[in-house]
Amino acid sequence: MYTNSGLYIGMAEGERIYLQPSMANRHGLIAGASGTGKSITMKVLAESFSDGGVPVFLCDIKGDISGLAQPGVSSESMEKRIDRFGIRDEFSYKGYPVTFWDIYQEAGHPIRATVSDLGPDLLSNILGLTDAQTGVLNIIFKIADDNGLHLIDLKDLRAMLNYVGEHKKDYINTYGNIASQSIGGILRALLPLESQGGDLFLGEPDLDIMDWIRIDSEGKGMINMLNCVKLVQNPALYASFMLWLMSELFERLPEAGDMDKPKIVFFFDEAHMLFTDAPKLLVQKVEQLVKLIRSKGVGIYFITQSPSDIPDGVLAQLSNRVQHALRAYTPAEQKAVRAAANSLRANPAFKTEDIISQLGVGEALISVLDENGVPGIVQNAKVICPQSLMGPCDESVRAAAVAADGMSKYDEGIDRDSAYEMLDRQKEKDEEAAKLAAEREAFEKEKAAFEAQKKKEEEAAAKKREKEEAAAAKKLEREEERRQKAIEQRKKQIERQIINSGAQILKRGIMNTLMGKKR
Repeated sequence: MYTNSGLYIGMAEGERIYLQPSMANRHGLIAGASGTGKSITMKVLAESFSDGGVPVFLCDIKGDISGLAQPGVSSESMEKRIDRFGIRDEFSYKGYPVTFWDIYQEAGHPIRATVSDLGPDLLSNILGLTDAQTGVLNIIFKIADDNGLHLIDLKDLRAMLNYVGEHKKDYINTYGNIASQSIGGILRALLPLESQGGDLFLGEPDLDIMDWIRIDSEGKGMINMLNCVKLVQNPALYASFMLWLMSELFERLPEAGDMDKPKIVFFFDEAHMLFTDAPKLLVQKVEQLVKLIRSKGVGIYFITQSPSDIPDGVLAQLSNRVQHALRAYTPAEQKAVRAAANSLRANPAFKTEDIISQLGVGEALISVLDENGVPGIVQNAKVICPQSLMGPCDESVRAAAVAADGMSKYDEGIDRDSAYEMLDRQKEKDEEAAKLAAEREAFEKEKAAFEAQKKKEEEAAAKKREKEEAAAAKKLEREEERRQKAIEQRKKQIERQIINSGAQILKRGIMNTLMGKKR
């Protein structure tokens, strides 16, 4: 409840406990075992910020925070609580301006970011890549940027990884070594993110974070509620989203310095998911963002079961604390209770360590910064009741809010020309060029084979002609020989005939002579 220019969050020993709006960007922690009232505390703070004109983002882990959009319902227990906290004249059951979001696009407007929005360093942290893989991923982004290949969704990134892997020889001299093993490792690391819904989160239209920093016509801060019922079952995607969101805020928002109230406040429920088994570099990145984002006028509140779920470097930045009950049945749990107690400024009226395990539902140890930024002495308090509905809102209320919040521009995905499509076209061109080259090569081979065959046939024809000519010449030669032989034979015959004729003439002459003598 926002009253007296402060966020009235609880009461201790008849005294109201206020969170000063000017100190709200010093971040905070809401911790406690399951069922101790953490979600109600988050809801009360969200209502108070909204009433104070501060936009809010929060995660609805169990689906029961959506009641913020609907007025609460009077009951005997609620009326008693209203009187107990002395807010009868200030309290009214009311709903708040809520914009519903859902990465899985089922219970609200989609939230999307592009691969380029995440960038290689943040994506490497999310995927837990090695130094070598991170180096290759930076090269992939650089090649894409130099060639105008937009990395929007996972299929763009996959296409780019595969393309560079296939053509790495073309890039090594310019960008350095690109190991196939590193590309394979990056592709494998994408599988968990993709299977958990990363293909829904990464895409367009990407979220303009300024659309969350809005107030309604009555001056109330808009409460942006992310449905996380399904999302928290996919820790890789949930951690990716939270880290991207903080990075986006840090990059987009200008320096603001000290402000009367935050520009926007974020509540990250189940915050341990961001840090459990997280790489050291990822934890350092979160710690850096939490330290620096305060100057942008942003408050971040982590909700988790135990302060020990949060790394010390991050925990040290969380100045406003609401500690609900912790159970201490095992040595590890007892150690966590002692650590939680030591993180709060001691109250001489009680022993903090003992009180933590004795708190009932809706009770909490609260320590917030005063107007000078000094941590207040921890108070054993009861958290006030919310003004909105306890439990999930009616689906008709959700549908009406989604229809009227002006964020329908995010509802339909856009799949514009990006790396995947451009590389696909390039692949088609390369395949067509390869096909033409193959056809040209086949034609040249066929032409060469034809010319070789033709030459062979010409050589064979020439040989045949030579053979035929030689045979003809030989035949002519034989015929000439036969003719000459016939001539010679005829000559001889004639000569014999002449000789014979001469002999006969001579013989007749002789005979005639002889005969003449005889007469």
